[in-house]
Amino acid sequence: MPEFIDAHGVAIVYDVHPAQGTARAVVQLLHGVGEHAGRYGALIAALTADGYTVYADDHRGHGRTGMRQHGDAARLGHLGPGGHPAAVDACWKFTELIRAENPDLPLVILGHSWGSFLTQILINRHPEAYDAMILSGSALRLPGTLNAGDLNARWKTKDASGLEWLSTDPRVADEFHADPLTVDVPLLRLFGPLDAARLFGRPRKDPGRDIPTLLIVGRDDPVGGPRSVHKLADAYRRRSKFTDVTTLVYPDARHELFNELCQADVRADVRAWLDARFPLRD
Repeated sequence: MPEFIDAHGVAIVYDVHPAQGTARAVVQLLHGVGEHAGRYGALIAALTADGYTVYADDHRGHGRTGMRQHGDAARLGHLGPGGHPAAVDACWKFTELIRAENPDLPLVILGHSWGSFLTQILINRHPEAYDAMILSGSALRLPGTLNAGDLNARWKTKDASGLEWLSTDPRVADEFHADPLTVDVPLLRLFGPLDAARLFGRPRKDPGRDIPTLLIVGRDDPVGGPRSVHKLADAYRRRSKFTDVTTLVYPDARHELFNELCQADVRADVRAWLDARFPLRD
């Protein structure tokens, strides 16, 4: 497993999935809180089959990185020294590594949930580094539009697993609970109030680059949901002056669109959006 060392000496584990045939572009995949890149196998397979090389790391405190960092599964999800700013910086260092290894290919950044918030922060800081952005299960990062409460509140029953909010497919909750590299602890408890507050922010005003943006969200996603995502899309149009912003809302879907019953449609939509902007080169 390849790795790089961040500014605090933490070894960040990642994988490279080469494109089949001629590469159109590279995708940097950022997973969500409490999980890891290994949960995105079907999406990665679809992208590589369509000509995209995918780089995916396990973020600070998460997955294989977290196990090396903490040596204890009970500590998974805790970011460690430097906290959230260090997690952002490590993702940026990963971007620099990807750019250095693929200097002639466009770079797409794709983030889910917490990974989408990391993506928003990176786009604000380094708009020149990315050629397109895809946000899944995201939200406008402001109080009132980003749910900091009980994400499973609307599905509470005596038999609830606590993870119904992830997907309409009950197998997703079962697999999450059975995965030794996932942790079902709310973000606020994992990160603490100071680092959780660092998630708040808005799209940057006039970043000087027009970045094609795709936002995908389930209609029943409790993290932000369609209303918050539409506000985010509007902020990218008005504040950042992006001219190519697409929002897709999936009915009867919850938070993890890539693990939903409609996941094949989601993957097809993502591929079609990418292919329209990154055609195969002769």
